[in-house]
Amino acid sequence: MPDAKTPLKIGTRGSPLALAQAHETRARLMAMHGLPEGAFEIVVIKTTGDDRALIAADRPLKEIGGKGLFTKEIEDALLSGGIDIAVHSMKDMPVAQPAGLVLDCHLPREDVRDAFVSPAIAQLADLPEGAVVGSSSLRRRAQLAHRRPDLRLVQFRGNVQTRLKKLHDGVAAATFLAMAGLNRLGMAEVAKSAIEPEEMLPAVAQGAIGIERRAADPRAAALLAAIHDRATGERLAAERAFLAALDGSCETPIAGLAVHDGAGLWLRGEILRPDGSEVIAGERHCAIADAAAAGADLARDLLSQAPAGFFDWRG
Repeated sequence: MPDAKTPLKIGTRGSPLALAQAHETRARLMAMHGLPEGAFEIVVIKTTGDDRALIAADRPLKEIGGKGLFTKEIEDALLSGGIDIAVHSMKDMPVAQPAGLVLDCHLPREDVRDAFVSPAIAQLADLPEGAVVGSSSLRRRAQLAHRRPDLRLVQFRGNVQTRLKKLHDGVAAATFLAMAGLNRLGMAEVAKSAIEPEEMLPAVAQGAIGIERRAADPRAAALLAAIHDRATGERLAAERAFLAALDGSCETPIAGLAVHDGAGLWLRGEILRPDGSEVIAGERHCAIADAAAAGADLARDLLSQAPAGFFDWRG
């Protein structure tokens, strides 16, 4: 067991949300194993993505290197032994881990819905024609363009505090955040309304925290096994298999959500043209044991319906 002399080092990015997730992980480990706070050390790691995001705050994530830029240094520290575990937002994680690392612990999933955030407008349906909406998420932008082609969409990236400041500075009339992040920050009141999945299907793994470890670390494996939420893991098995079969990245608008449905799972998924002009959607019902196979099968089905160049930008 870790102690003050040999604490378990928890690696994380330094944003308020990332720190909140690391603190939640520590609190769950303390409670489950009866350990004091001093048995853990939270190690903040600045990633290449953090630096580039500050420099290019209004450019698409794909142009500064993609979501992997926010995990590389953390995973390097994990592989080198500088940290023992790494806490991640699962919707930001690539579907494959580097050799020697595993991601098999998930905390109980938070609210999966997108939050509609605006200084003066109550809900998405109330946006006036031609309103400016800010979002860095290609998935949200494509979904919104499909539903409301009259709106003007602008790049809008940064942590929660940065995005709120942009709204109040008049850069846009509204934006979207994840309800899960707002809840974990104690800022649920920031959301004017939550958008149901039937209106905007969320990102794959939205609301879930994953904890990565070295494959050959029995101490970390035993500690994390005790706090793993099986239900969340079952849902993510379907969603991430769906994403993996689509070769999903920050450059492809993909949405997916699995929920428990009796003794099995109900998985919904959709792919969109980046300009929102077309959506292809489908669903699967499956047994828990078949979650990954169902996710991959749904992805293949949607891709079979997509014409060549479906994910390319039009004119």
